[in-house]
Amino acid sequence: MADAPKKCKISSSRRLGLKIRLLTVAAQMLQEEKEEKVKEREVTLAERVPCLNLSGLSLQELQDVCRDLHHKIEVVDEEHYDIGLKVFKSEKELNDMMMKIIELQSKFKKPTLKRVKISAEAMLSVLLGSKHKECFDFKANLKTVKKEEEKKEEVTDWRKNVEAMSGMEGRKKLFDA
Repeated sequence: MADAPKKCKISSSRRLGLKIRLLTVAAQMLQEEKEEKVKEREVTLAERVPCLNLSGLSLQELQDVCRDLHHKIEVVDEEHYDIGLKVFKSEKELNDMMMKIIELQSKFKKPTLKRVKISAEAMLSVLLGSKHKECFDFKANLKTVKKEEEKKEEVTDWRKNVEAMSGMEGRKKLFDA
């Protein structure tokens, strides 16, 4: 009886209160995760894209900064275009392969097979063709097994044997012989 698990006896109001508390804690944790993601995004953007200080720069320096930014934009656009082409090609190959698979499956439908009763000679003639000239008697080649018949004792009425040997009838037979 010690092995049997005991049921928790918690009232429905207490269970509901615990459920509400768990949901509020889960909502708080979700809110904290969202805030952490926003902070991480800001940090990564600050690392990758530094702030531009344009104040106090001459016209030539501003033009150099603009050229540098345009060059970076061109590099990113080229990478975006190349990746888009790779994705398009791989999707096209995938679709072509799927179409080939569908075509192969539709061409080679498995037919429903019918049971055909055929003799051994006919089967050999089909398999061997013109090479098959002899008739094989497969049943003759099988070993014959002789069933040994169990010796059955004759079942007779035991009372007759006892009466025959005992009493006058048994002695009578002895004198008669």
